[in-house]
Amino acid sequence: QVQLVESGGGSVQAGGSLRLSCSASGYIYSRNCMAWFRQAPGKEREGVASIYTLRGRTYYADSVKGRFTISRDNAKNTVYLQMNSLKPDDTAMYYCAAVNSLCTLVPGQYNVWGQGTQVTVSS
Repeated sequence: QVQLVESGGGSVQAGGSLRLSCSASGYIYSRNCMAWFRQAPGKEREGVASIYTLRGRTYYADSVKGRFTISRDNAKNTVYLQMNSLKPDDTAMYYCAAVNSLCTLVPGQYNVWGQGTQVTVSS
């Protein structure tokens, strides 16, 4: 049973923009916190941004502050990640995750994951 579905990945040149979407079942969306993570080949999965789905409070990794924006549409049970000023270092598989707990950027604290969407940024 698919519970989180990501979309919006693709290939862009440095400086470009992409918008990722994560659609969740209602049960999953009500779990309080949703987040985006990414994992590049040979690297550990790292947190990018998280958001409390009810209150809307957000958190960002230092590496994306000022460039990425996480937001949500509660009517659609969907969380977005707007990525601007993309860099080659942003190239990774991006994953959506959910947890019924505090919003953090620690992958191990999330218990529901999507399949991921690939983002490739060329120089």
